[in-house]
Amino acid sequence: MAAVRANDVEAGVRALGLAGRPVCLHSSLRSFGAVEGGADAIVDGFLAVGCTLIVPSFSWRYAVLPIDGLAPERNAWDYGAPRKLDGEPAVFATSSTEIDARMGAIPAAVVRRAGRMRGDHPLCSFTAVGPSAEAAVGGQSWSDVYAPLGWLSENDGALVLAGVSLTSVTFIHYAEELAGRTLFRRWALDRDGEVVMVPVGSCSDGFEQLRPSVASLEMTTNVGESEWRCYPAGAALDALVSAIRDNPELTRCDKPECVRCRDSIAGGPLLRRRDR
Repeated sequence: MAAVRANDVEAGVRALGLAGRPVCLHSSLRSFGAVEGGADAIVDGFLAVGCTLIVPSFSWRYAVLPIDGLAPERNAWDYGAPRKLDGEPAVFATSSTEIDARMGAIPAAVVRRAGRMRGDHPLCSFTAVGPSAEAAVGGQSWSDVYAPLGWLSENDGALVLAGVSLTSVTFIHYAEELAGRTLFRRWALDRDGEVVMVPVGSCSDGFEQLRPSVASLEMTTNVGESEWRCYPAGAALDALVSAIRDNPELTRCDKPECVRCRDSIAGGPLLRRRDR
C-alpha cells in the first residue's frame, strides 16, 4: 500500500462530513502504515479542511505525592504505600511542550506546533490547533479538567478514533462525571509551589463495553491501513451518560482487583466541601 499523505487524511475527514468542524482525535500513528511526513502530515490533513483539531496532551511529569490534609477516601490511592516519582517537582505552564510518551506521536506533534493552544491543567491538558483553538481549550482549568470536551459537545464537534478503541477515549471520563461520579484527585504544584489536588479520570480498560450504546451513531472510514471510527460528540455524550447511569458496571475492566474501577463505580472520592 502506498504511503499515506496529508491529502489522504483530508479525504477521510471529508468522507465523515467533518470538514470545518472541531474534532477530538485519539490516534495511533502506527495504525496508518507508512506516512509521508509523519505525524505532522496527519495534523496537516485536518487543518487543510478547516478543522480545529483537539488532542489529549497529558503530562504526568508534573504530578507530585499527596500531603496530609489532601488525602480523600475512596480515591483509588494507597496512602500507606511508599511511592517515588521520577524527576524533581516542577510547576506546569501552558507553554510547556512536555507530554507523556503514551499519548502518541500525533498529540506530541500538535504540542510542538507553532500557534497551538494548550489548556491549563497540569496533568490532563488538551491541546488544540486550528481556527477555534483558543475557544476549544481556553476554558480548561485546574478545577475543570474536561471543559474542552464540553465545548466540543456544544459546538457540533466529533470524536475520531484512528486505529484505537474506546479504551483510549478520554471523553468517556467526562461522561462518567456527568453521570454523577466524582473524579479522582491527584496532586500537583500550583504557581506558588504549594501542593493542590486536581481532578483526573479513572480506569478506561473496560470502556469498549460501551460501544453498543453508541453503535447507532458510529461512522467509519479507512485512511491507509488505519480504521477510523467517528461519533458526533453531543449525541455520543448523551448516550454514554445514560448507559453509565443505567448500568454502572459497564465501565468495569476485567481485573477483579482494580481499585480505580472499584472506587469510581462506587461514586469516586469523598471530598469535603472545601476540597471541591
